[in-house]
Amino acid sequence: MLKNISERFYKWNKGWLIFILFLLDGFFSGFLLPLVQAMMQGDKGGVQPLDLMLFATPERIFGMVNEYGEYGRPFYRGVELTVDIVYPIVYLFFFGLLISWLFQRGFASNSPMRRFNIMPLGAWFFDLLENIVIVILLSVFPSQPTVLAWILSLLSAIKWLFAGISMLLILVGLIMAIKNKFKIQE
Repeated sequence: MLKNISERFYKWNKGWLIFILFLLDGFFSGFLLPLVQAMMQGDKGGVQPLDLMLFATPERIFGMVNEYGEYGRPFYRGVELTVDIVYPIVYLFFFGLLISWLFQRGFASNSPMRRFNIMPLGAWFFDLLENIVIVILLSVFPSQPTVLAWILSLLSAIKWLFAGISMLLILVGLIMAIKNKFKIQE
């Protein structure tokens, strides 16, 4: 299955599509998500989304859920069920296709490195699991299931690990593609 996804990324890595996904990713990360965060903060400073917190303890997580207030919790839950479902799909395809495009120009077709173009799939998968846990935590408040908070912290760390590796792969692909003068490698 993963091999099939990898091959599809190589088939779909058209420059125009990557550019559109780049614009969409920029819209989400540069405009929409900061706007959502500002709306969550309202007049309270220091309030941030749970999915941006790395290695948060249950106490910190439940403190943030409490700080969101009566308006913020349902608003944030709505964001997690809409915007934060679409955005991971956008960055999955943007990073996956970009890595594929760069690796196609940076590594021979039989190179084992070419299989790493699916790394953004891990970030997407753990982001969706993280979103599910966030929705549950927001929905059951004022209950504070500590196990779910620890699971959220773990899922967030794994998501960011996959995202970081994806960024590193983009850098490696760019260096190798430059080295090969952006010529498709056979």
